[in-house]
Amino acid sequence: MSKSVEMPVCGVVMPISAIDGCDEGHWSDVLEIITESVEAAGFVANLVSNADEVGIIHKRIIQNLYDNPVVVCDVSGKNPNVMFELGMRLAFDKPTIIIKDDKTPYSFDTSAIEHLEYPRDLRFSKVVDFKQKLAGKIVATHERAKNDQGYTTFLKHFGEFTVAKLEKTEVTSQEYILEELKNMRTAIQRFEQRPVYPMKRMRNPVSAEDSTIDICLGHADKVALKRAYETATDWPGVSNVEIVLRDSDHAHLRAAVSSGAAEIREELRRVIGRTSRPVRLNKVLARPPEQT
Repeated sequence: MSKSVEMPVCGVVMPISAIDGCDEGHWSDVLEIITESVEAAGFVANLVSNADEVGIIHKRIIQNLYDNPVVVCDVSGKNPNVMFELGMRLAFDKPTIIIKDDKTPYSFDTSAIEHLEYPRDLRFSKVVDFKQKLAGKIVATHERAKNDQGYTTFLKHFGEFTVAKLEKTEVTSQEYILEELKNMRTAIQRFEQRPVYPMKRMRNPVSAEDSTIDICLGHADKVALKRAYETATDWPGVSNVEIVLRDSDHAHLRAAVSSGAAEIREELRRVIGRTSRPVRLNKVLARPPEQT
């Protein structure tokens, strides 16, 4: 039985939204042209912003810019994101092929690198010629980078530099799972502590004399929490009221008060009624809450 050979990846950096008079449909056509050229060269085309795993998009862009054996970068329209990603790839000094349409002028900083041109109007005859040139360039660039230790796309034309590298740390599967569980637990805790009733700016402004109160409402139900929230927002001298869940059924009320914290506590005890945990005043801070 013959083993299937995994095709190498060729990263693609290019505009994907409207710029310089070209709409999204135009860039979709350009991506198709690049993809056909890449596949003709024996590679798999992959936008550097794509990834199988869920993660922070900027992290995977940088990882792909560093890992992909070859990257084709379309600087047509001089999209700022494209130019930034091209700069990072050149800083890694990895094999890079720059292309542009015939309406975009050369950039001074990258003019020393050969640019392959294609017609902006995507005329068929010229596009066919461009696709052949790009496929050949991908193959030649990849082969040269593999066989020539002194190969460089950009940096070494100007002197000796230390090439930027991404540090990789290997961890066991158990360590990886534990780290992911830790991240999930942190995310769930943040979600659970979201305000049930978010902060509401009241008619009474917060002054330097106000204090921040944090009152435990215990395991009150939703109806009781709503009554507590409405009571606090209507109480004289109270502003910036919010109710936050600490656990699935454990709530706190926070607010700014100018006076009468004890009275508010007693009133909330009466309003909440009987709960599995007594209502108590957790803390009073002698400072106003931060303004947002």
